Amino acid sequence: MYVRRLQLTDFRSWPHVDLDLGTGPMVFVGQNGRGKTNLLEAVGYLATLGSHRVSSDSPLVRHECERSLIRAAVVNGDREMTVELEISPGKTNRARINRGQPTRPRDMLGIVRTVLFAPEDLALVKGDPNERRRFLDDLLVQRAPRFAGVRSDYEKALRQRNALLKTSGKRKGGRGGGHDDPYAESTLDVWDTQLAEVGAQLLAGRLDLVAELAPHTTAAYEGIAGHSPDRQARVAYRASVGDAIPDGYGVPGGKQAEPDTLTEILLDALRESREADLERGVSLVGPHRDELALILGDAPARGYASHGESWSFALALRLGSYELLRAEWGDPVLLLDDVFAELDQRRRARLADVAASAEQVLVTAAVDDDVPNELTGIRYRVADGVVTRE
Repeated sequence: MYVRRLQLTDFRSWPHVDLDLGTGPMVFVGQNGRGKTNLLEAVGYLATLGSHRVSSDSPLVRHECERSLIRAAVVNGDREMTVELEISPGKTNRARINRGQPTRPRDMLGIVRTVLFAPEDLALVKGDPNERRRFLDDLLVQRAPRFAGVRSDYEKALRQRNALLKTSGKRKGGRGGGHDDPYAESTLDVWDTQLAEVGAQLLAGRLDLVAELAPHTTAAYEGIAGHSPDRQARVAYRASVGDAIPDGYGVPGGKQAEPDTLTEILLDALRESREADLERGVSLVGPHRDELALILGDAPARGYASHGESWSFALALRLGSYELLRAEWGDPVLLLDDVFAELDQRRRARLADVAASAEQVLVTAAVDDDVPNELTGIRYRVADGVVTRE
């Protein structure tokens, strides 16, 4: 898979840009603040409908403009498709596929698949659990686009249940007041069922994903940092429902997770947690409280890994994702945003080896010397709002 052409209108700093791209390494060199990252961000947005830099769409639209447009021609095997995404903060975003009628943006998921490695990825190791949940869900959606709808439905159900918990708790001073309110009790039952059913689908998808991602991540870390029995890198899923998860779920070579079984587990957990939920005004169990555990040796990577080990683990997660998608769908587009300057020689060499074998890799760098010799493909200069091909 590769992006043959990329066009942007009023996206970030770009009033307009029109790039013809090809296979192999495409390297964008220019001083910081000239818009290099914006180009990669646009390609990544087509794959996940999200930015690796911001949580809302507003910063993606050029200042004083109402909307931005991303258009790309994507080649997969012998087939080419055109995708177009209009981003309108405060309104409904719209997509077009092959210049057809406007459709939902999530209908285009799966046409473009990417793996992006950026300096922000250090937060995967050192940041809060939300960073790791987002990493899992973005990868899950790329593998199976239907999970975009599952994730959206779960977030809606969670908001509704939390709103009911807050209003019910306030009626009795936040001390479990919903218990003697028959209407609140029955309505919570409805939202418990909804949250458990949708949450079980999301939880099953994550468990199966972690089981398949784990060996790729362990192998990638060893390739980066070298073999060390005492410092092996592992990933594991930690559910908020704890020991209720059946043995064999979420582990390499284990059982495929069954949503029906997980629905019952989540329902039981929500009922048991209801009193505490009413007191706190939030839902304390469910996939939104789960964690992707990163383990180095016998200790959690967060707080115990050195700076270099943290970089290695973050890179291993991305390379593991790349190998997983590659095995299932062929090469995704590899996006490397100004990361070589952050890595030592060993990590640079490992990443360059993988990148050199990719069907298409888009690289940004502040100076030419930051780019390894293995990535000697087409180079572009980015300066003063212009991209020039050398």
